[in-house]
Amino acid sequence: MADRETEVLAKIASGVSGLNAAAWDRLGDGDPFLNHAFLSALEDSGSVGAGTGWTPAPILIEDEASRLVAAAPGYLKSHSQGEYVFDHGWADAWQRAGGEYYPKLQVAVPFTPVPGPRLLGERPQQLLAAIEAVTTQNGISSAHITFINDAGLEECRRRDWLERHGVQYHWFNRDYGSFEDFLVALTSRRRKTIRKERAAAREGLTFRALRGEEIQTADWDAMWAFYQDTGSRKWGRPYLTREFFDLVSERMGDRALLFLADRDERPIAGALNFIGPKALYGRYWGTVDEVPFLHFELSYYQAIEWAIDHGLATVQAGAQGEHKITRGYEPVVTRSAHFIPNRSFRDAVSDFLEAEREGVAAEVEWLRQDLPYRSAYSA
Repeated sequence: MADRETEVLAKIASGVSGLNAAAWDRLGDGDPFLNHAFLSALEDSGSVGAGTGWTPAPILIEDEASRLVAAAPGYLKSHSQGEYVFDHGWADAWQRAGGEYYPKLQVAVPFTPVPGPRLLGERPQQLLAAIEAVTTQNGISSAHITFINDAGLEECRRRDWLERHGVQYHWFNRDYGSFEDFLVALTSRRRKTIRKERAAAREGLTFRALRGEEIQTADWDAMWAFYQDTGSRKWGRPYLTREFFDLVSERMGDRALLFLADRDERPIAGALNFIGPKALYGRYWGTVDEVPFLHFELSYYQAIEWAIDHGLATVQAGAQGEHKITRGYEPVVTRSAHFIPNRSFRDAVSDFLEAEREGVAAEVEWLRQDLPYRSAYSA
């Protein structure tokens, strides 16, 4: 589809893997999950694609010289799994009314509830127009842009897309010089509790923080076993394939950070993180030996300590988890945008979202009352 006024051409590709990596990465801001290496690893490993319900359909905008100037990581979805913004109720309502909710168009990073840019490059309005055209021209029920950043959300608001809010928990580095400095910012009770949790989790164990080439094949094998255990309990089957971890090792280099806990020189638990320009992102955790507080140690405290030591501004430890609040993580509002062509269905969803946003705002206000920081350190 062409926009004659601005001389741009919108295309749908069959995947990110076949696109020029340098051209794609030029559009991003260093977000590791929007990097060509990460998205192509999902495709090339079979974690998305045939049989997964995630059919890659990135939307591209080229200028008159066929130069890629904008893009969005799009997928045609035949289910609502792996998104962390739950619309199963919408699907049920639409299908009860006689419609087909799936496939839907999802602009997202699969299995990755990390807020960030979704409309990459210079032409966000053309991208949104292309998404709308793909949706309406193909009779698709809806288009969804999940975990979109504020700049992208403003572009969606200009086109009257519906707006949805959610809650996550992020840790913020207030120029701490050490983990002990962070503890000093907490109330005495929480400070003591965290010290006790760390001591209990670390008893009889040794810990390793491995980055990039330091992560050996045996370490990836261990992390895969941990991930399989967690994935099987949470989702029935893990989303990612074993090959995905090999491709991450090959393609993402020092952006991968693995925390391992060893007992008698054998890894029993691990947490895989990705490093961004300003943030550490905790993504996958698992264990084969239940140890009290070990999840908190590997997924939260080690991440905070590493972020402080390396000057990162924030730690984002994934979706959900009110228990993060007492460990120094703070509630933040996440956002998504939704395009629904059917007017009556759109109106019903709009009413629901208005009430939901009010509920989220009240929840965040309530959660902030439980922050463990002393008043002098409050945000």
